[in-house]
Amino acid sequence: MAPKPAFAQNAQIEHPKFGPGTVLACDDHYTVINFDDYGEKKFISSIVIPNLKRLDRKPPEKKTRARRTRTKAARKTAKAAS
Repeated sequence: MAPKPAFAQNAQIEHPKFGPGTVLACDDHYTVINFDDYGEKKFISSIVIPNLKRLDRKPPEKKTRARRTRTKAARKTAKAAS
């Protein structure tokens, strides 16, 4: 029987270097964390787990990227180039 992972999926944690984040996956070998300011990082579980601290917070809302639309002049230039 496999041991229970140290952190459940979506657990809120804090790393001393990368700050707050959300656990995406955690097993015996690897832990994947999405940090608020640094993005997604993959760690070896036996090394990173002793350095993590649980946080009592709600997960931050995912930021949606704004779509950039072409201006009329840019469309005209692209059309002329093709």
